[in-house]
Amino acid sequence: MQFIATLNQGFGIADCLQFENGPGGLPVASITTSQASAQVALQGAHLLSWQPAGQAPVLWVSTAAEFAPGKPIRGGVPVCWPWFGPLADKGMHGFARNLPWAVRASRRDADGQVVLCLGLQDSDHTRGLWDHRFDLELQFTIGPTLGMALTTRNTGSTDFTVTQALHTYFKVGDIRQTCVRGLDGCAYLDKVQAMARLQQAGDVRFSGETDRVYLDTPGDCVVDDPVLQREIRIAKQGSHSTVVWNPWSEKVMADMAPGEYQGMVCVETCNAGPDAITLAPGQQHGLRASISVL
Repeated sequence: MQFIATLNQGFGIADCLQFENGPGGLPVASITTSQASAQVALQGAHLLSWQPAGQAPVLWVSTAAEFAPGKPIRGGVPVCWPWFGPLADKGMHGFARNLPWAVRASRRDADGQVVLCLGLQDSDHTRGLWDHRFDLELQFTIGPTLGMALTTRNTGSTDFTVTQALHTYFKVGDIRQTCVRGLDGCAYLDKVQAMARLQQAGDVRFSGETDRVYLDTPGDCVVDDPVLQREIRIAKQGSHSTVVWNPWSEKVMADMAPGEYQGMVCVETCNAGPDAITLAPGQQHGLRASISVL
């Protein structure tokens, strides 16, 4: 991991971007402008917060989240890659979210937004888990709208296939009063019902554990939150699946405090389930999400 002073010398931007030791001593990029604020942990290229000016925080992080080297963080935007969900005995959601990423570039664009680019490449460690050569890059654009662009490049000599997600946790006032619009009529695989294939009727509403992979969903979704009196729009590119998740009280997790499920919902920009991406040597794929508060 690059030292904080070196990071600030090479990539800090006066008055709006600086690197510091964050929770648990993990290095983070702290961004503050007149438009928005954000924090990005270099471990996992993990967005911990994003708050447009004049708005309440948009992302949710558990009060019981663990901040430690090599441990996934519960909340924010974990990067699930190169697999989504479990893979044999290799754990959940791949290794990208648990490894330190390198800072590649930072700048302030013509609109005053901060653009931060982080990268991860294959190593002996990653090839022991997934034997492929790759370059992975995540670019954040921090402004009134949040942009995330995850680019996968095959730098090896054989094809590989990935599933992936920007596993976004949104803060809501009360999950029982929250709904997700934009998925009416879509087929989905219901993990709570042994991956039964069902069809959504109307808005997605919550009254128990919800864990669904919605298929053929290239369009926008909206989190409608009457308690916080806002709507959060999620637009995307390079994705034809959307995961909607809330564990309710049925799942007990050490890094999620009791009752916290009531204040969060995940709407994830994915290539998951049958929506997998195969890249030949030299090819690349971009997964993009754009999040705005209405």
